[in-house]
Amino acid sequence: INVPPSRSHYTGVLTLKQVPSESVCEDAKEYWLVQDHAYKLYHIVDGQQRLTTFVIFLQAYVDFVRSLPENHGKPDSEIYVAGTLSAAAVQKKYLFELKPPEEQFRTYIFGYTDDNPSYDFMRYRVLGETGAGTIQETFYTLNLSNAKRFFTEQLQKWYQQEGLIGLQTLYRTLTKQFLFNEYIIKDEFDVFVAFETMNNRGKKLSSLELLKNRLIYLTTLYTDDELDRAGRANLRNLINDAWKEVYHQLGRNKAKPLNDDDFLRAHWIMYFKYSRKKGNDYIRNLLDEVFTPKRVHKKVAQPVELEKAEEQSVQQQDDVDQVEQEAEDLELEESTVAEPVKSAALQPNQIRDYVLSLKASSVHWFSSFYPELAGELTRQECEWLQRLNRLGMAYFRPLVMAVLKSKEDPAQRVRVLREMERLIFILFRLTKLRSNYLSSVFNNMVRQVDRNETTLSEVADHLREESKWATNEDGSLWIDDFYNLLSKKFDEGTGYYSWSALRYFLYEYELSLLSETRHKKVDWSDLLTTPKDKISIEHIYPQSDPAAWKPAFKGIKKKMRENYRNSLGNLLLLSSAINSSLQNDSFAEKKQPKTGRDGQKLRNGYSDGSHSEIEVAQCSDWGPAEIHDRGLRLLRFMEKRWDFHFADDESRESLLFIEAPSGSDDEEAD
Repeated sequence: INVPPSRSHYTGVLTLKQVPSESVCEDAKEYWLVQDHAYKLYHIVDGQQRLTTFVIFLQAYVDFVRSLPENHGKPDSEIYVAGTLSAAAVQKKYLFELKPPEEQFRTYIFGYTDDNPSYDFMRYRVLGETGAGTIQETFYTLNLSNAKRFFTEQLQKWYQQEGLIGLQTLYRTLTKQFLFNEYIIKDEFDVFVAFETMNNRGKKLSSLELLKNRLIYLTTLYTDDELDRAGRANLRNLINDAWKEVYHQLGRNKAKPLNDDDFLRAHWIMYFKYSRKKGNDYIRNLLDEVFTPKRVHKKVAQPVELEKAEEQSVQQQDDVDQVEQEAEDLELEESTVAEPVKSAALQPNQIRDYVLSLKASSVHWFSSFYPELAGELTRQECEWLQRLNRLGMAYFRPLVMAVLKSKEDPAQRVRVLREMERLIFILFRLTKLRSNYLSSVFNNMVRQVDRNETTLSEVADHLREESKWATNEDGSLWIDDFYNLLSKKFDEGTGYYSWSALRYFLYEYELSLLSETRHKKVDWSDLLTTPKDKISIEHIYPQSDPAAWKPAFKGIKKKMRENYRNSLGNLLLLSSAINSSLQNDSFAEKKQPKTGRDGQKLRNGYSDGSHSEIEVAQCSDWGPAEIHDRGLRLLRFMEKRWDFHFADDESRESLLFIEAPSGSDDEEAD
């Protein structure tokens, strides 16, 4: 739209690598065009995104013109999209050719390779080919879908504004005034280096994309003795297949795709080593130290086992002589390796093993985020993974991936997940420990699990042992940190209401009230998606101190009333959001559903709410005694649920930050 009629727009360099005609297989869809119609086949090294955009634009353009009322029922050869140029002619020139006779199939002028995860979506959903069947949709296909939707809507608005003449002007501008500088790479060994170099300028590709290109490039550097032609093709196919699976898993939930770099770093921790460094330390290690051309070119001596005679000798008299003798033996062994076999420091099988591990791990990485969508997990595994996601996994997700990948019994995996959840709750929700406390210990354990150098039982035992940091000598929970954390919050006027684990804790309490005869009334997502004027956690005794509540709290000073409002026993998980304007009702009103003048229910009452609400609704009144008793009940649930105990009743009382009801008639302080 913005390109003047007399000007052209420079669209950048289009970098290509020609595929020799003799290399095009007879069963390839491009074969008939290359052999019979003098077409040339190219791989696109740089420019794929631009060409994809242009093709989607043209397809949307043809589809839109075809949809105009005057074109209904007409064949493409009689629908004119620009002057005397028909829709069929545009498709033939820019989109696809139809294989004669009888238009057997389409061969696309520009398209993805078969191993691209978006290949089928591009053909059937974007370019309109028929006979699709089931099409896998991911975050990456969502980008293609959104692009076509964007162009279609823009064309509609432009047509309403400028008419058919305006549309035809757009077509001519795109096809006549957008200019590429075409560059053909001649040396096949240069193509991968060129790709990597070009995409390190401007907008960089993801580390995952660069790593794939590097691995494929390395396969071209081996000698035929190290990797023959068939082995080279097999390894490249393996890399492409692995990345296809990785991208599928990362984009499997198209509404919430997983981050490439997070997965790559987690796998690096599992496969190579853990580093405390942040940022791009992992990709620097992968591209600059592990998978480098130098490690392919550098030939190292491989040990050759020689037959040796073992002499009987007098036992050495002292340790010094023994150490010297061992050193001499080692020197002798090294000197006897004559004419060593030379091979690359980075072997093809090392690339193969890494790629297979990356592919397999991507499945479990996805499962760690979305266990309910992973069909291979047991019900208990799914439930504990969901708990970890609600609570926050901290730095444990790489370890979770390794645990799920383990071939051990599912019951052992569940035990690790359970102990992990317990440690996170006790150490990071009830204390002030740094969020990276013990991260080195457990991140180093990730590799041990993946290599079967430790058992899941040992991991679970270690998790349990480390949680003892928060206990006293008698085994009771050390509450000083938790008390100080809450004390600050009560001083600020928020108390338990601003405790980071409150929603998780109350949700777990709600789940504990379920039974075979009770159905689930609250979903975790309800606690995360409530609008701004709705709440999911309610103060039973309201924050605004309305008149209806004054008798129940008569004689209690203002500061202590605030503590009662924000004490654990006064906070309630709701089954459905309640409008904030209704929260000042009396306790009796809160227990019953509330309806408007038209009889429509405005909100549930406690009596027909969550199981936690129903439990509270059993009380005839609500005041200091009820808040106190429910607070103690919730703390005892905490002890049972996370398998620890407080030292005594005094410790529990102190964590409520309220006074036990005394019935004092002291004058109320306003």
